[in-house]
Amino acid sequence: MTLNLSGAMEIILNFHNYYFMNDTRCPVPREQQPTNEYIELSNSIMFSWPKTKKSLILVLIKFWACAFVLFLFISSGSVYFKTFFLKYFLLSFFSSLSIPLLITIRLYLGWKHVFKRLTSEKVEYEESGWYDGRVWIKPLILKEKESLIASIEVKPILKNLIQIFSIISVLALSGILFFQYNNL
Repeated sequence: MTLNLSGAMEIILNFHNYYFMNDTRCPVPREQQPTNEYIELSNSIMFSWPKTKKSLILVLIKFWACAFVLFLFISSGSVYFKTFFLKYFLLSFFSSLSIPLLITIRLYLGWKHVFKRLTSEKVEYEESGWYDGRVWIKPLILKEKESLIASIEVKPILKNLIQIFSIISVLALSGILFFQYNNL
């Protein structure tokens, strides 16, 4: 019997829901449990984009195109850039990369937080609105299940986000260097 990744993850999550969420031994509130944080994050609209690299790239290209048009419109009011069209166009091109860069950073920070919570041996939680700093040590079986979720589901997402961040950063830095050392 072969089992695909989504089927394996369903079994793990169902086990988690049955054994730990219904278990009174777990003092961590339901919304602060790492597996539930993962489920909530992966079901959100924005954070579900990086689940596949292709969909994330398409979304970032759409944001970049909108930002490029906006930056072209903003830059068009400058008298200086009306005489140097190529510089005006390239400056808008490279500066509009800041929007996908910021989106990628935000996605990375959210997924990295969930990854750390899934792979840690302890769960820090709050029972009330005030910081009361409770810590619960995960049982070994829960730690193994959440480590599996982190390595199968979250780690590839982080890897894709780092790759895309690197590409955008190289493009933005090449634009900065181009304008720094080239007189158009």
